[in-house]
Amino acid sequence: MRVLLLGAGGFIGRELFAALTRRGHRVVAGVREGAPPPPFAVERAIAIDMNRDTEPGTWMPRLAGIDAVVNCAGVLQGTRAQSIDAIHRQAPIALFEACERAGVRRVVQISAISAERSAGTAYALTKLAADEHLRASTLDWVVVRPSLVHARGAYGGTALMRALAALPFAIPVPGEGGQRFQPIHMDDVTRVVAMAIEGDGLLRKTIDPVGPDVLTLREILADYRRWLGLGAAPVVSIPRGLVRIATGFADRLGGPLNSTALAQMEHGNTGDYEAFRAATGIDAVSWQATLAANPAHVQDRWHARIYFVRPLLRWSLALLWFASGFAGLDGLREWTPLFAAALGLPYAVAWAALIGACLLDVALACLLARRWRPTTLAAIQVAAIAAYTAIATLLWPSLWLESLGPLLKNIPIVAAV
Repeated sequence: MRVLLLGAGGFIGRELFAALTRRGHRVVAGVREGAPPPPFAVERAIAIDMNRDTEPGTWMPRLAGIDAVVNCAGVLQGTRAQSIDAIHRQAPIALFEACERAGVRRVVQISAISAERSAGTAYALTKLAADEHLRASTLDWVVVRPSLVHARGAYGGTALMRALAALPFAIPVPGEGGQRFQPIHMDDVTRVVAMAIEGDGLLRKTIDPVGPDVLTLREILADYRRWLGLGAAPVVSIPRGLVRIATGFADRLGGPLNSTALAQMEHGNTGDYEAFRAATGIDAVSWQATLAANPAHVQDRWHARIYFVRPLLRWSLALLWFASGFAGLDGLREWTPLFAAALGLPYAVAWAALIGACLLDVALACLLARRWRPTTLAAIQVAAIAAYTAIATLLWPSLWLESLGPLLKNIPIVAAV
């Protein structure tokens, strides 16, 4: 079959692309604009913007020659650039309507077991709206709502869990860490999707892939730490109030754990394993059996240990640029005559140049906080550091030999950038 797979660049999408290709299907990858297509793809990938593709007419040309559609596109929380309502509700509904017009009967919607009205989050409500629209359609639909999906690799929730498990000294958990999950391995999820595409046994059904084990967050983290080969560490309960404050800041400033992730986790991610097995005939692999069958390697430990380093570096650099800019503004009266005399510049020109440099520093801090174009911003920062270092070396070469190393510090700063 020729299958259009939306969200092919995501965690589940990559695995589905590989699994369906292995089974002989011709998979057309739908990826975000500018994102690389899956490697070794036979079919040409198509660029899709779920923020804008909210009309059926946009989808019609993409459905030419397509036998089935799998939608696993999604985001956990909306941002300025990503409309969660468009990505989860408007664009999928437009796609479903286009499928009805184009005669593409088979549609598989990858949702989430926590996509319930009682969860109350924008994530759950928008996912649910698309699920309900598809169920009311005339299509041969299957809605797949997995619990926590884990695989050899990690992304999103599983990446965060591994990182928490690998922290030194202690493992923090929100509240008592009693949030419940029923982890399902990626291979079992891809088997369900393959069954939904290739046969009629699951048509017009909602399937909740869940594993046989109901585990708390504390248990999952302890197992991950053991799997990573790290020594035992105490579990520290973080009061829910503090966690909510932290996730509130993360919503605005960016961070690995946001308020939606917390709310969905607190809502619960469990289902009826016996119903899943009866519907699919799949005996899902247990949680610990999967970990035992897939031993951790050095790259797993590296990824878990440096997971929090990226945001730490970003905010450290932002603080550095911010402090540098305001310290410079505060010292203008002292530095302007020195700078003017050293370069033989008029006082006003030296003053303007220093003002410009200070404002650039503050602007860099703001752009870092907003996560603006990391590659471009890195180049600007390196150029600014190189320029400042070159000017300081020209005017005051002795700074390289000072005991506090004011210029030597630029070397690790560039590495951090």
